[in-house]
Amino acid sequence: MDFTFDLNTIWFILIGVLLTGYAFLDGFDLGVGSIHLFVKGDTERRIMLNSIGPVWDGNEVWLVTGGGALFAAFPHVYATVFSGFYSAFMFLLFALIFRAVAIEFRSKRPMLWWRKMWDISFSASSILIAFLMGLALGNIVKGIPLGHDKEFIGSFTDLITPYTILVGVTTVAMFMMHGTIYATMKTEGELQVKLKSWVNNSIIFFIICFITTTMATLIYFPHMTEPFKLHPEFFLIAILNMLAIANIPREIHHNREFFAFLSSGAGIVFTLALFSLGLFPNFVISNPNPEFSLTIYNAASSQKTLGIMLTMAVIGIPFVLAYTISIYWVFRGKVRIDSMSY
Repeated sequence: MDFTFDLNTIWFILIGVLLTGYAFLDGFDLGVGSIHLFVKGDTERRIMLNSIGPVWDGNEVWLVTGGGALFAAFPHVYATVFSGFYSAFMFLLFALIFRAVAIEFRSKRPMLWWRKMWDISFSASSILIAFLMGLALGNIVKGIPLGHDKEFIGSFTDLITPYTILVGVTTVAMFMMHGTIYATMKTEGELQVKLKSWVNNSIIFFIICFITTTMATLIYFPHMTEPFKLHPEFFLIAILNMLAIANIPREIHHNREFFAFLSSGAGIVFTLALFSLGLFPNFVISNPNPEFSLTIYNAASSQKTLGIMLTMAVIGIPFVLAYTISIYWVFRGKVRIDSMSY
């Protein structure tokens, strides 16, 4: 496998960076939603919502940008994935809509039944979004049936297997851990003490899922290990991943929630880096006909298009970064309920 840094490889990396940025940022949003119903009392639930309220919609910019980059740089991948995973993406879209509506509408009325309804909608949609993303990742690892015309020739039920469900649950666990740490960082008092006591349990849940998924991948999909056999230096990423996750309890113990959050985010980054390296140079693996797989070369736009887009990306991505950094700087600190809160 050749890691030549041509335009195709650069765009594979850029799209990976954008989607990883989304997982890092919106991952804690989804994690906060996943544990939302475990928090009791209207005030505590409002604090949980307000911990992500100023930033959740900005975080989704990374998903939109990543999807747009995929469409322009690798149109065959975009077309195949969005047609093959059409039903799953419709579920994802509805979950994103209901989650957004739940955040905005939840505290607009004082009735208990109203707020409970939107609490359930917010939590259920957050879990469903994380699970569907993991389901998609699991299918990309496993491979999907593609024809010679690069079209998906299976059905929605083909996408649901024990392995893809396992990856979906692991993704939920990863975001739940990330969200619990973020909520601990943003709260204070009794709620923070409660959330802090949940961190270790969320880490244990994720580690169990992660180890199980890793073993299943090594046993049933050994093609994901080929890059690491050819380039042993990549194993350093796996070591850094383990160290990042192991560092979380240490930082929590020393009341350094921000560094625990960074360690959790690093775990997400390294996990997706391992996934991307195992997949390269493929985007969509065809199973059982690997010769029909979509790679960074047979599914890409022209070199001229990739070159022009790279120039635009160099100009545009700093604006996305500046926006993200400024929002988090403005809304830094602990969450407190006031008249402007959700």
